[in-house]
Amino acid sequence: MGQMEQQWEHVQDRLRGEIGDAAFRNWLQPIRVVEAHDDAVCLGVPTRFIRDWVVTHYAARIREVWAEVQGAPMEVSFVVQPVRRGASGLAEPDPAAAPEVIAVAPEPAPPVDDAMAAPLDRRFTFDSFVVGKPNEFAWAAARRIAESDIPPFNPLFLYSGVGLGKTHLMHAIAWHIRERDPGRTVGYLSAEKFMYRFIRALRYHDMMNFKEQLRSLDVLMIDDVQFISDKDSTQEEFFHTFNALMDQGKQIVISADKSPTELQGIEERLKSRLGCGLVADIHPTSYELRLGILESKVEQIKAEQARPDAADIIVPPKVLEFLAHKITTNVRELEGALRRVFAHAQLIGRDITLEGTQEVLHDLLRTRERHLTIDAIQKEVAQHFNIKIADMSSPRRARAVARPRQIAMYLSKQLTARSLPEIGRKFGGRDHTTVMHAVKKVEELIQQDTDFAEEVDLLRRMLEN
Repeated sequence: MGQMEQQWEHVQDRLRGEIGDAAFRNWLQPIRVVEAHDDAVCLGVPTRFIRDWVVTHYAARIREVWAEVQGAPMEVSFVVQPVRRGASGLAEPDPAAAPEVIAVAPEPAPPVDDAMAAPLDRRFTFDSFVVGKPNEFAWAAARRIAESDIPPFNPLFLYSGVGLGKTHLMHAIAWHIRERDPGRTVGYLSAEKFMYRFIRALRYHDMMNFKEQLRSLDVLMIDDVQFISDKDSTQEEFFHTFNALMDQGKQIVISADKSPTELQGIEERLKSRLGCGLVADIHPTSYELRLGILESKVEQIKAEQARPDAADIIVPPKVLEFLAHKITTNVRELEGALRRVFAHAQLIGRDITLEGTQEVLHDLLRTRERHLTIDAIQKEVAQHFNIKIADMSSPRRARAVARPRQIAMYLSKQLTARSLPEIGRKFGGRDHTTVMHAVKKVEELIQQDTDFAEEVDLLRRMLEN
């Protein structure tokens, strides 16, 4: 045994010169001789992850060098030998722990424990995701990831504002992979959860297990990565986890509220890694997409209720159109408003009407109105098109004035709770039919002209921020 330990030290010295100090400390230094014979030796490795890595990358070279040191062929095997903290505080083999089965080839990856993976929402699938122009690219990229055995692009980086579907797509990818190939291990967790697990591993001296769980995944999904901004230690560990999985050809999916280049408090090397694959932006919803989402949510709510009275409730198209026009910030707020209207009708026993919807949501609509006024919309649009604010109320019909005025009316209808007559009065006492015509005209131009649609969308974003 003593002779084999001396030989192992010679082998280690040779390999240190070949692979470098950093790799030696990470992989070979923790290994100890646990059993020895004349022509065979068993090496103890602290974790399965290190054992698998060493077997894959260094086992053949270890045998070659050992044969040179001893002058005869050597059979080298590996066993996972847990360690404990001795009285001196140093790590030493734990004789009370039963070693795992000796294996030369890597065994299947260990399952991820429940604390490592966040629960998935069963409602968030590809089937329930309403696709429109603002999100079709991100949806297509997510679908390709979920249906591919080999990463088609790595990482996939999804970003958008709050409540536009990033988390829905993340959950949909995870569900689809699990159902399509149950043997693949998928780890989905928020960046906050990642940081919590990392800090816990540090506190309880469990870093090897933490690293092993993450690096054994086939797919790692991190939601809201902006949460680790300015958290240097967490970013360092995430960076190494990212690199380890990329080196193994494992799929990584990340989401954030901004593109990689715009993330504040994130190291440049990590930004570069995050942006090296496919970056997909989910744009703010269009009116048509919001209407489609509401129609889908009505059926979803009825299915969730599983009650006869829920199935009988009818949500008139005018109510859905009203909600799609008035609530434009994010899908969560839109769904919340619909659920509130639906619950009110179910509990009170009244039919859903446009007037009733306005009454039920009066606080939400008034809160939004306080934040944005018609005057503010007129001012922003006038500045954008370089016309006078007075032109919003003037009788001038020149196209350079009339088109911005129509856009301002359209945005007033979308972004405030004011009625058509009220909007008309703010635009020089015009009739409500004039406002209706302006809204319809702008909606048509949005469908026909991509540049026009982007310009209106830009104005809406500027007003909502």
